[in-house]
Amino acid sequence: MKIYDELVARGLIAQVTDENEIKELVNNGKATFYIGFDPTADSLHVGHFMALCLMKRLQMAGNKPIVLIGGGTGYIGDPSGRTDMRSMMTPETIQHNCDCFKRQMERFIEFGEDKAIMVNNADWLLGLNYIELLRDVGACFSVNRMLSAECYKQRMEKGLSFLEFNYMIMQSYDFYHLFKEYNCNMQFGGDDQWSNMLYGTELIRKKLGKDAYAMTINLLLNSEGKKMGKTASGAVWLDPNKTPPYDFYQYWRNVGDKDVLKCIRMLTFLPLEEIDAMDKWEGAELNRAKEILAYELTKLIHGEDEAKAAEAASRALFVSGDSALTPSVEVDADMLNDGAIDVISLLCLGKMVPSRSEGRRAIEQGGVSVGGEKVSDVKATVSRDALTAGVLIKRGKKSFNKFVLK
Repeated sequence: MKIYDELVARGLIAQVTDENEIKELVNNGKATFYIGFDPTADSLHVGHFMALCLMKRLQMAGNKPIVLIGGGTGYIGDPSGRTDMRSMMTPETIQHNCDCFKRQMERFIEFGEDKAIMVNNADWLLGLNYIELLRDVGACFSVNRMLSAECYKQRMEKGLSFLEFNYMIMQSYDFYHLFKEYNCNMQFGGDDQWSNMLYGTELIRKKLGKDAYAMTINLLLNSEGKKMGKTASGAVWLDPNKTPPYDFYQYWRNVGDKDVLKCIRMLTFLPLEEIDAMDKWEGAELNRAKEILAYELTKLIHGEDEAKAAEAASRALFVSGDSALTPSVEVDADMLNDGAIDVISLLCLGKMVPSRSEGRRAIEQGGVSVGGEKVSDVKATVSRDALTAGVLIKRGKKSFNKFVLK
């Protein structure tokens, strides 16, 4: 099966322009394509992982990826999918986040001569002269058409800042720049980026002539990724310090029955024939499919050793009730007050809740247990002796941690 047909079969492609030309380029390893990542945090999350999987598949088929880090567009913030304006980041924060992204991507995408390259749009956007940009690029954009774009429509009621309104121009300029400087002939993005992507192609053709060779392809990255990358306690990060490998494994182990095969197709590198055979699986077999999904993705992100450890811990806890292999969270003795520490602090320490208020709510709703006993008092504490022996805390059915005194 050709790579383009495989992308379709895996459910990755939603909409394209110039399909025949795109198939020709991709299937013959002639595509130089880019995907952009704005540095809105100091770690990539599961939504980004979908884009990285796509890049890896296409690179394996001989195509050349360009990873675009949005060090420049990060100064503005993408309004897509937002009901309010993003928080403004300092230049130092933006640079730090860019550096974090680069380190994580280098573990997954193969960079080097004649391989993938990484660029930062701060290198060309921050030096643009505003008046020159208005005259050179602004004349190519219709305000009426821009306002009709889905990425802006949802913000019009609450107010769209002029700062954010410029994001489409900046993203379009990125493709224009990459086409000229790196012979980038294709751009990929999520479905909420479609308008921005089309304008990028249009800008190239208006500035360089109708014969300019540039195409866009729309992939279900952002809509699916944002949904998959969120839980009740926040985002599922690729950084093990933010989402430990065991928690990462457990997240995928607990996806819904209707989503498990879709996730396996989109995110793993298992052969399609093997995945198609799982279509007939039901009941307990679906649990096996979830274990396969969780193991494969944890191995891709954190390595085989971590995947095996997470799998063993999960099976030990859920099958035999043995908490010995459950990941441990160390509690510093300085955190104790009068020889004890409150349960809410432990929930926060173990990243089982995003905030103390959420921890309080979880206890009030009866969703927290300590050592097998349900906790009903939001002021409940765990003693030094209990921590010395190790105490298992559960939140709901999916979040577990063993806390031990450091």
